[in-house]
Order: sequence, then C-alpha cells, then structure tokens
Amino acid sequence: MNQLKGFTRPLVCTIPNFDKMITEVFTATTYGVDAFVVRVETHIDNTLFSFAIVGLPDNAVKESKERVAAAIKNSLFHFPIKRYTVNLAPADIKKEGSGFDLPIAVGIISETSQVNPLKVKNYLFVGELSLDGKLRPVTGVLPIALEARRNKFKGIILPVENAKEAAIVEDIDIFPFETLTEVIDFLNDEVSTQPFRINVKELFEQDKNYLVDFSDVKGQAEVKRAMEVAAAGSHNLIMIGLPGSGKTMLAKRLPTILPPLTLEEALETTKIHSIAGMLPSNTAIISTRPFRSPHHTASDVSLVGGGPNAKPGEISFSHNGVLFLDELTEFKKNVLEVMRQPLEDRVVTISRSKITVQYPCNFMLVAAMNPTPAGSQKEASMYSDFDIQKFLSKISGPILDRIDLHIHVNPVKYQELSSKTESEKSETVRERVMKAREIQIMRFSERKGIYANSGMGSKEIKEYCKIDSDCENLMKMAITKLGLSARAYDRILKVSRTIADLSGENSISASHISEAIQYRSLDRTNWI
Repeated sequence: MNQLKGFTRPLVCTIPNFDKMITEVFTATTYGVDAFVVRVETHIDNTLFSFAIVGLPDNAVKESKERVAAAIKNSLFHFPIKRYTVNLAPADIKKEGSGFDLPIAVGIISETSQVNPLKVKNYLFVGELSLDGKLRPVTGVLPIALEARRNKFKGIILPVENAKEAAIVEDIDIFPFETLTEVIDFLNDEVSTQPFRINVKELFEQDKNYLVDFSDVKGQAEVKRAMEVAAAGSHNLIMIGLPGSGKTMLAKRLPTILPPLTLEEALETTKIHSIAGMLPSNTAIISTRPFRSPHHTASDVSLVGGGPNAKPGEISFSHNGVLFLDELTEFKKNVLEVMRQPLEDRVVTISRSKITVQYPCNFMLVAAMNPTPAGSQKEASMYSDFDIQKFLSKISGPILDRIDLHIHVNPVKYQELSSKTESEKSETVRERVMKAREIQIMRFSERKGIYANSGMGSKEIKEYCKIDSDCENLMKMAITKLGLSARAYDRILKVSRTIADLSGENSISASHISEAIQYRSLDRTNWI
C-alpha cells in the first residue's frame, strides 16, 4: 500500500474517498442506571477547516474534538484540513462524558478511508483519548455492555482498564486496547486479538469476604439480638446511646449478617457505582452489601441525588445494603424529609428541565443518636425535660414513623471488655437470618414487590400477623400503660412476625409481642 508523504501510517486506499455521504460508528451512553445506543455520524466537506459536534453534547463531549484531532495526528493517521461535522443521534437526548472520543476518532478515520468500514459497524466503541492516542477508562461501562448485548453487537472495543467490568456481561465479546493505533490495526485485520474473558461466578465468590465481623464487638448481647431481628425482616432501626457505647461499630457490622448478595443484586449495585465513577479500580463487580455513612452536614442533593446532571445520591449507592446516619439529630430537617418518599417506594425519581431519571434505593436505614444533648451521663442532669424534648423534636416524625426498631445501646462494662470468651461470629448469625428470609420469600411469593416482613402493608399485616387474646391484652397494655403511640401498633406486629420467623414458628405468641414492644422505646411518653 502507498504511504502519504510526511506520514508513516499506510492508507487503506491511495486517495481518501470524500464522495461518501457519511460514516456511522456506534457507541452508547448512560441514562439513569441504563444505557442507550448512540449513532455517531461523521461527514466531511471539501471546504474551510472546521470541526462541529451536534446532537446535544455537553462540555466534555464538545471538548472531545480537540482531543480527537490531536490523538489522530499523534497516532500518525491522516487528518485532512476539511470541514468535519459529527452528529450524535438521537439528537434530542443530552450526551455526557468523554466516552465519545474513541467512536468519533474511528468515524473520522473510517470516513477518510483508513479503516475497513464494514468491520466498524459490527462493534460498539467507547473510550476517552489522550492527546497521544492512548485510551483512558470511562464510567458506566457495565450498563453499556448490557445494552450492547441487547442490541446484538458482535463485540465492544474499549480501554484495557474497563475490560473486567464489561466482561461480567456474558454472550458478547470484549476487546480491550491501550491505544487508538491498536484499535485501527485490529479493525484492519493487521493484528489478531482474542476476546477478553473472566470467570464471573468465580470472581463473585472470591470477593464476598468482609473485613469486619460481629465477633469483634464485646458484650452488647441485647443490641446484637435486636440487629439480628432487624436483618431478618429488613427492618429500619435506630440506636440510642451515649458517645463511645459502640453504635458505629455495630452499624458497620450489620451488612455481615445480611444474606449474601445474589448475582442479580450485585449487577444492580455495580451499575449504580459504575455510572457514578465510584467503582474501585480493578474491581469488576461489587459482591458485598454496600455500607454508606454520609456526614451529618450532607445536603439533600448528595443524599438522594440530583444536581444539573441528575446523578445518584447516597441512598442509591447503598442500594441492596445499609445507609447509616450517625448523629441523626444533627442532620438538617429538610435533608431528612426528602428521604420520606424513597423509604416507601424504594426508588427515587429525579426530575430536571431536560431529564427525568429513576434510581433504585432499596436499603436498610440505620440511624444513631445521643439520648440527650449531653455528651456524657454526668452532663445529662444539666438539661431539663423541656430541653430533652426539644432535642428529640429534631427527629422528623414521618422519618421516625418509618423506623421499626428503637435500640438502646449502653456502655460496655469492663468485665465484658476484658472477657476472653469469643463472641458469636457473623456467619453463625447470618445463617439464622437467611432461614428467616427464606420463610418470608415463600410467604410473599405471590405478592409483587414484597420480599421481607418490613414491606408488609395493612392488608398483609391483617393476613399474616394474626394474634390471639393473650397477645391482644399485651398490646392493649403497651398502648395504654406504657404510652406507646398508635403508629407503633403495626410496627410491633411486623417485628413480632419476624421474631416468630427466627424461631421457626407459624403463629405469633405473647413472647414475640413482648420482645417487639421493647424495641419501641422512642414511642413511650417517658423513656429516658
């Protein structure tokens, strides 16, 4: 083949073919937690030099023309001084990110007849380009790979760093490359490259280990029992205790007693972290339940998601895991209020002028707070009942209404701290939790959208939480003598159902009701 003077790269044909109308290259971009295919159309005119990208590109996409031009030249491909028009179709959806660099470059190289255009149409291209033509990783590769498979592309061409994440998706070939030159050589059949493969199930099983364990916590047997109940029924809970009593330590270990993620749940969770660019490097799939702990100064946007580009927030990052709100009374009230709808619907809808997206947020809410404004038991006497009630009023009533268990966490005694007896491991507790969850899955097998006792509505409570006269008398006493609020009634029944499931019993007994009543301390008129 002939070479163009001043360039070392050979051309596919001697004279670039500018008689063609357009060249089409396929890529994809994310929209919410899913992706959609984008057709990159390239047209070159024999007029004065210009480079325009149309089709609702954001700033990162608009700037790609500078990166693409430099990458093509520095990779020693022909870049004639012409008028370039690149259209990203469909043109009515905003395009974001730097992943359009590679498909735009391939489109230009194909339009100038330096690559086989027939082979280009078989693949989906995604990747950012550096000025010297190297490929850099991009976000959202997992949903893009799923969309490529759905549209029956032969394979995906992408940066090496994104290969593992994309290879999770089976039945589609993944071709990772380090430079633009390698991509074009592959398309021109000048090099032979085998698809990248990983063993998804083996990788998923290898990374299931947690770094913490329930046995790390000394004492706190009552609190551990309450957390086991919460995990078994997927109930939200709040811990009340003085600083240093171990609330945060316990909360961090709650994911270790939850049932392991299924592969389907892992893919859902990984997709959210992938589109946000929060997937750890060299991590193909998130195989343990997430634990998120935003600071009490977090804004409502950072918590539920939003911003100009409608990105996911902490409640979505904790999907299929645990969201821990430490120092609950320090969170701004408006921040907590925006969580009301997501807690009920398990999905958050973010609407902006040009975009409306939905993100899943099926998480367990765990909160922690001090019982009084005091920092210690000695300081507690300084505050009046009015001061304490004012302090407690910082907790949103509707949010508290969505929390099933209230747990008091007392400081650990020295005898328990110095004890050599090994505490129960997370694995042992998790086995009991999984057995209780299996009962609930069978119970709600015909109820769409309900997988655990916490999801029961009034209809399900009447059907599955029937109680006898002894239980009725106990509930009556709890409401009248202990001063429990009316909203506690259904919560007690749901928690009682979970306690019965943990015991392997079909019916709810008085002992189950009695234990559940202990977990409603914040509803009492005098609980301090």
